[in-house]
Amino acid sequence: MGEFGLPEGVTLAQVFGVLIPVAVLTVLLRQLPFSALKLLRTSHLVGALGTTMPIGVMTVLVIYTLVSQVEAPGGLLASLLAVGVTVVLHWWRRSAGLSIVGGTLAYMLLVNVVF
Repeated sequence: MGEFGLPEGVTLAQVFGVLIPVAVLTVLLRQLPFSALKLLRTSHLVGALGTTMPIGVMTVLVIYTLVSQVEAPGGLLASLLAVGVTVVLHWWRRSAGLSIVGGTLAYMLLVNVVF
């Protein structure tokens, strides 16, 4: 092993030559959304996406989950019942947290206790 625990042929200058640009680029990329926020606040496209994307993302996730549960323990029936519990809880209380936790608990109970 070379100096500072580095492999043979690798110098400390080479390590810093890679790490410093990577660190600077990482910080700049993480700052970019906050810097662009001022420009995007008045955008009609961003407003429309903010309204429609959550529903679209949840729809895709539910469909993906149900399709992947066909051969899982409990099968499609447990998943559909848990989705039903989630929908009823959300309709009743309009609380995303309660809906997510309640649906997850219902699914876990159905898979581990009932089926």
